[in-house]
Amino acid sequence: MSIPYQDSGRTAQKQRTREALVDAARDLVASGETPTVEQVARQAGVSRTTAYRYFPTQRSLLTAAHPETGATTLLASEPPADPAARLDAVVAAFTELIVGTEAQQRTMLRLSLESTTAERAALPLRQGRAIGWFTEALEPLRGELTDADLHALVLAIRATVGIEALVWLIDVAGLPRADAVRLMRWSARALLAAATTAGPPPHPAT
Repeated sequence: MSIPYQDSGRTAQKQRTREALVDAARDLVASGETPTVEQVARQAGVSRTTAYRYFPTQRSLLTAAHPETGATTLLASEPPADPAARLDAVVAAFTELIVGTEAQQRTMLRLSLESTTAERAALPLRQGRAIGWFTEALEPLRGELTDADLHALVLAIRATVGIEALVWLIDVAGLPRADAVRLMRWSARALLAAATTAGPPPHPAT
């Protein structure tokens, strides 16, 4: 198995170079660009040849520059017991993350739409982190809902909360960002209320 360039010899210096390239890419994306490896190399003060050793393609560079959080939870250390309060806290944190990194999120969304199935699976946007966060928020419902019902509810919430929904609400519906966020939070609460009163959303088992 070949060893990645940055993992062999002078690893500390190579890590700094990689971080400089990623930071430069994030700055350029945040300014509205979809930079090439050459553009990022110039921005970071790194040679084109060196930059390609770390990121052989534009896609690999932009994927690394995605502002993905490593958080395993979006709940506070002592979260509320009420599922609705837990879900709203997670949705609030998730939407704050999305709006705060909207340019990068839009770039990753575009890449995912242009990707093959294999490429799409490797993108941070398609790693399902939000599914885990929403599932954790709704853990108190286990027992009241089956695992399949709970998963269907989480999917329904994810369909209405995320960069995809934000783009539609802003670009198509014409809502200001603050109103788009409020609507996503309302939608999540409404879906939870519907699932616990009228029944869970449909899923393949039905």
